[in-house]
Parts: sequence; structure tokens; C-alpha cells
Amino acid sequence: MGDRANIVVVRENGAHELYRTGWAAGIDLDLLEGPTRVLAMLPGLRRDGWWLDDVMAQGGVLLDLGRKVLLFFAWEGPGTELRHRAAVFGLIRAAWPGWEVRWLYDGPAELRAYAGLDPEYVRCRDTALTPAPFLAPGDEDLAGPDPGGVVITVATGRCHIASDGFDHPVVEGAALLGRLADAPGHGHCRLHVNAGIHLDPERRRLGWWSLFSTPRAYEVPELWPGWTVEFWQDAWERHAGISDRFSPAAFDAGAEAVAGVLA
Repeated sequence: MGDRANIVVVRENGAHELYRTGWAAGIDLDLLEGPTRVLAMLPGLRRDGWWLDDVMAQGGVLLDLGRKVLLFFAWEGPGTELRHRAAVFGLIRAAWPGWEVRWLYDGPAELRAYAGLDPEYVRCRDTALTPAPFLAPGDEDLAGPDPGGVVITVATGRCHIASDGFDHPVVEGAALLGRLADAPGHGHCRLHVNAGIHLDPERRRLGWWSLFSTPRAYEVPELWPGWTVEFWQDAWERHAGISDRFSPAAFDAGAEAVAGVLA
């Protein structure tokens, strides 16, 4: 079925053109080619009139040629990996000199909003929530240097890890607290996960982050009425700083990470 992505080009006069690719996985690597080569590959991908929605769009790119702004997001690829994210952004910025490069956390809705179009067009508000299963210590999904996953820490000293192949657990709202009661415990998480939540039930405070796109990311506070919600975007370091249960194993974010992305 492919991994689909919207690609939008905003011309110097403000008009936008819509393209679509079936190769969204690793779309951040395509951007390493720079603007000239990216634009050259687009003519055969023209798809005016129909936008991939929150469910169907696994990636997206917008090139504003007048303002020199590059926006993108993905569900997977090195840009969504904790060890490689900074290297990906460094390489893209080097390939797009003079451009502003930004990640989108709310997927295709942000693409449309930037282009001056109604973001509700791509919302799937009636889609059933798919809760992420919790993973036990030693689960094969947690093997390897970049296992992904969502680490959930609680101020009382608990630590859990959920799969990242489903909805981000933060969108479950307070129902997540009930599910955590029976979740397998991890004493401490040193894995290179790609999303996280820290909960303080007594103070009713929540912080969360993600290296991938989450539909309606900026509406999460509405799902936690009575709670103070902070969205840390990709700042996983804030989670590690507030909880002693999460400290990813040390890694080289410099030359070693660059070499890994290029490989």
C-alpha cells in the first residue's frame, strides 16, 4: 500500500501546488538532496484536489519558495530516532542554505494551515482511538539500538513503556491512568525511545514529547481537563531532567550520528 505523503509547493506568488508520494518512510533522507533536486522530482507526482488526511498521511513536506521555508514531518525515518534527529536536521539545513527548516508536530493539518487552507479538511475526528499496548521488559520490540517506543514515567517512581506503532498514549486522556495500573513495570528506561510522557497525578501536571507527528498535538490539553499540560515537542531532555526513571544511554550526536544517517 505504500507510505504516503503530501508534498506542497508554495510559489512566489502565494499559489500552492499539491503533490503526493507513496514513499513517505525516510522522506527526511530525500530532503538531504537540497531544493533543486527535490523540486526536479515533483512533476510526476502532481495530485491537485485531494489531500491525505490525519490517518492516511505518514509524512509531509511543504516548500515555500518565496519565503524560503521548509516544513516537514514523518511517522518514521532517522529524523524520528533519538540518536539521529539532530544529525538529520543539521544535514538538511546544510543542504538548504538560507532556508528556515521546521518540523511539524500536527501533520497535514499544519501543512494546510500554513498554505492558508482549512485544517479541518484533513481531520479524522470520528476515527476510533487505538490504544498502544504496553511492553514488558525484554520484549523483542525493545531490542536494537533504536527500538522506539513511548516511555511513561509517573512521579511516584513508576516507569512503563508503550509501543509507538499506535496512537500516542497522551491522546487517551485521563483513561491512560487506569490502564497504567496493570501495565508491566520498568524500573528504569535507558532505551532510545522516540516519545514520552511524565505524569504527576497528585499535582495534576503532565509533560509530553514526541519525535514523530501526532494528529491534534496542540489539542491535548482538552483531553486532560483539570490538568496542566506542557508539550515539550522534541525536547526529550526535559523529560530526562524531571524524572530519574528515564535517562537514555549516552550516544554520539555528532560525527557518529551523521555517518549513521548518511549510511
